[in-house]
Amino acid sequence: MSLMAIINCWFWSRPVVEMENQKTREEVFEKFTWTVKNFSKLNTNRLYSENFFIGGHPWRILIYPKGNNVNYFSVYLDAGDTANLPYGWTRFAKFKLILINKVHSEMTKTKETAHRFNARENDWGFTTFMPLNELRDPNQGFIVDDNCIIEAEISVPKSEHENPVEKVAKTSPVSANVETTEYTDPLPKEMSSTPLGKLMDFRGLGKIEEAYVPLLEEVCCLHPSLIESQKKRSSRFTEWAFTALGRVLYFLKTKKIKDMNEDAYMHLQILWEELETFRFDLTWLEPHVKSALGMKGYVERAVQVTRMKDNVSALEMEIKRMKANIAAAEVDLEIARRDLMKAEEGFEERDLDVELGYGA
Repeated sequence: MSLMAIINCWFWSRPVVEMENQKTREEVFEKFTWTVKNFSKLNTNRLYSENFFIGGHPWRILIYPKGNNVNYFSVYLDAGDTANLPYGWTRFAKFKLILINKVHSEMTKTKETAHRFNARENDWGFTTFMPLNELRDPNQGFIVDDNCIIEAEISVPKSEHENPVEKVAKTSPVSANVETTEYTDPLPKEMSSTPLGKLMDFRGLGKIEEAYVPLLEEVCCLHPSLIESQKKRSSRFTEWAFTALGRVLYFLKTKKIKDMNEDAYMHLQILWEELETFRFDLTWLEPHVKSALGMKGYVERAVQVTRMKDNVSALEMEIKRMKANIAAAEVDLEIARRDLMKAEEGFEERDLDVELGYGA
């Protein structure tokens, strides 16, 4: 069954969902706007914004105006001075980085991801946020009056403390009556272009992006094992698992074949690898993902074939033009021959190099 057929199946046969009485994790959402002035005059490789506080922690935006060793504008979210934080400090955040287009608002550039920050990985974002030539093009509208505006929209768990490492209860193989605690951090470190939307409760299992919920309801209706496989997991693990599943479903639903370029291929590859870590039974979804991943080669070949067709068409047009010119030249030649024959009637050719003389 195709993915679109599955989606239609959910719409017409979705059941009434009973919400479980499970406490979900609240989140704190904030937005910070940074205007970078005199952009063309910046004489630095990297530049930080001022600090802004979200969830009791200072954050800042980090940019590389000339690119981070690439010909792209590089933008990151930075967790501030992590050197002075307690040992083992981590902080999870979902965030969007936005480059405002002040001329064409619909062209505003937005990228979104999630990351668990720590002392070793205290900044996270996009090295290839936008090509520098597009950013600097005055006709594009990203830099006006030599100023550009960057926004960060960040969502952090309200209840998350300074060392929020995920706890998963696990039965000891030695004794079924003894539980050990395994500390894991299963959160994927993908880079997604899917916008952070409004969060909704999904069957009492966690807060999930609104756009993902209908797709998750649909597939859980057809594949109840998806819910069963996560019942013994912690609430945070389950929330991340269904978010990862929702991202893959959303990608497959919103992307078209023509969209499968190198970036889209890498994006889906990362999303799929992360989803596999949550140990769902994905035998029903794997063929669709593999088919989508295979579209990259098809699109590349389709582009090549299209270019070759255009080249053949151009050559055919050139040949038609040349044939038309030859036909016209043949007509001109025939006319010139007739004119020559008329001019030669009664005409006697002489040696033009002979002297005229005077009869002596």
